[in-house]
Amino acid sequence: MKYFLQALKEGGRLWPYLVGAFACSLLVAALWGANIAALFPLIETTLSGKSAQQWNLEALAEAERALAENSEQLAAVEVQLQQAPAAERPALRLQADKLGVEVEVNRASVASAEWVRDNVAAWLPNKPFETIAWVVALVFLGTLLRVALVLANAILVGWVSESIVRDIRSRVFNKALELDPASFQAYGISGVQAHITHTADMLAHGITSVFSGAVNEPLRIVSCLVGAMMISWRLTLASLLLAPLAACLIYWLNRQVRGLSTKMLDRSLGFYHIALDVLGSHQAVQSNTMEPFERDRFHASTGEMQKIALVARFYAALASPLTELLGIGMLCTGLLTSSYLVLNQETSIFGIPMTSAPLSVPAVTVFLGFLIGAADPLRKLSRVIAGINSGMAAANIIYPLLERDHWIRDPEGEPRQVGRIKTIEFRDAVFSYDGSTEVLRGVNLTIHDRDRIAIVGVNGSGKSTLVNLICRFYDVTGGDVLINGCTTRLFALADLRSRFAVVGQKAELFNESVMHNIRYGRWDATDEEVVAAARMARAHEFISEMPEGYQTVIGTDGRRLSGGQRQRLALARAFLRDAEVLILDEATSQIDVDSERQIHEALAEYGHDRTIVFITHRESTLSLATRVVRMESGRAVEVDMGTLHAA
Repeated sequence: MKYFLQALKEGGRLWPYLVGAFACSLLVAALWGANIAALFPLIETTLSGKSAQQWNLEALAEAERALAENSEQLAAVEVQLQQAPAAERPALRLQADKLGVEVEVNRASVASAEWVRDNVAAWLPNKPFETIAWVVALVFLGTLLRVALVLANAILVGWVSESIVRDIRSRVFNKALELDPASFQAYGISGVQAHITHTADMLAHGITSVFSGAVNEPLRIVSCLVGAMMISWRLTLASLLLAPLAACLIYWLNRQVRGLSTKMLDRSLGFYHIALDVLGSHQAVQSNTMEPFERDRFHASTGEMQKIALVARFYAALASPLTELLGIGMLCTGLLTSSYLVLNQETSIFGIPMTSAPLSVPAVTVFLGFLIGAADPLRKLSRVIAGINSGMAAANIIYPLLERDHWIRDPEGEPRQVGRIKTIEFRDAVFSYDGSTEVLRGVNLTIHDRDRIAIVGVNGSGKSTLVNLICRFYDVTGGDVLINGCTTRLFALADLRSRFAVVGQKAELFNESVMHNIRYGRWDATDEEVVAAARMARAHEFISEMPEGYQTVIGTDGRRLSGGQRQRLALARAFLRDAEVLILDEATSQIDVDSERQIHEALAEYGHDRTIVFITHRESTLSLATRVVRMESGRAVEVDMGTLHAA
């Protein structure tokens, strides 16, 4: 609940829209009640055949008669009060107070009727049919205004809701960008995507339900109940006898639906994971003829969601008839009690006073109209409650992600400046991805400025882990990593990572143009600089042969390109970045021999004043290195260059 309230509080910055929406809701509720109240003059005029002017004059005469009668009774009671014994005075005083209230009410009625006679009567219709026509016209205009206000309310609430959710979507996206790899893997691409789309949509539905339905419907109910109470508050309370029982049942249903909404979201994450994982490996699925297996897995996942959804729909559907039963029960109770009073011209039931005077047929009709008017928003409240439950379940998943603390972050105090990188040192570095198996076991290695160092070793020996630690995608679990003698934890992440250009074995490319992908290394680069970087990476030739050249969109992960072409684009991006340290992690493994030779020539030229770290298995790449380090059993062993060349 606290997370959902937190989401609602974020609407505070949009308070003018919320105030406007609330004002619209108030006016809608008032017009809803006024349209029902219009039944009274319609029925009264139809049954009596009197115009509005005549009706007002008779109301004035009746109010004056009641005022005179009550004033006379009050005067008599006051005389008795002065002469009565002390024991009888409390009862007489209570009677006098009651009569005094009735006198004040009568005076107000007389004053209002006189004001209408003196100021409004000339404008009122003086014929019965004209009176009905005027009331019908006012009801129609009131309905038009109410529809316009409902539309305005929907627009204002929609703006608030979508603004909040847009902000939350941006925060989820930004949080995903900030998370270190270990924290990000806890959610995965599918989890983050589900939160940005489906979960955020559920939260938007919940916010809309609160600011719209949870305000509009109760106000309409209150408007109708206030109108009914003006006719007879005791009769209204009698009509609400079933309300506590229905409220308890709805509360129980509310808890069930909330739990099921949470389960639905959990299952949807698995659904997104399977869909994205399989579709992202489309060729692997087909090449291994695993289509039947993946169909069954997807079918099982959607089957679980279907079961939970059906149970949730059952409980949600059960809420609607319960609220309808409450409305029908309220209406039936009111109908029975009011009919009894009218037919028998009574003012009480079983000795319990209900009205001060016998009810007329128009009054009973309007009273029942108010009860019917309250039943409609009461029925709609079930959908509002379901929407709020969905929003609460969504908030309980999104906000823990937003509040999640990640391991890799900027230093708390003033960060140190990296400066020109002169040394990168691993000092007794120990690292484990899972907390149990150590990938690095006390690595000691120093990389100097302008070194061209090759790191070799079998798969899983920790070569790529060194790169991850240098760029601080992870922190060591023991020992330290230092740059210029200072631990990397004291540098701002953006400052530290801006010193490196990394090219991995798997080129990470975007479903954008070639120009966009290369320029990603340095966004302010000119077109000429992009082309120069592509030439250096020996990519310009195949780019020029593309249908739209550098503006050709290369598809998701660059799948319209060959493996070697993707690697050359990644190299071009790294060259354009023009960083102090270039890290190549098997960056030429998929490039043909001739292109690799040309790239080596470019690297020899590019790296004369830079530090280059090669992670490779290729002997041709080792020829570029001035140092070679072999990773063995989680430790770094320097290889003698003379021995290497002799071999």
